[in-house]
Amino acid sequence: MAQIQMEPIVEHLRAEMRRALSAAVREVIEGAVFDESALYRAFCRAVRSRCKLWERVPDKYIHAD
Repeated sequence: MAQIQMEPIVEHLRAEMRRALSAAVREVIEGAVFDESALYRAFCRAVRSRCKLWERVPDKYIHAD
């Protein structure tokens, strides 16, 4: 199994993940009004607190160029 660092991945995909997270909240909570940046910061804190520095993932999910 490969290992990945979650925090740098989340940071690298910040723009895409922030938009996706906001879209998901709006889909689930109709009419939700929230600060998109604050929501994303809370998400990043949750990732840091719930994931290890290095997480194991199956090799089939890793493709190196």
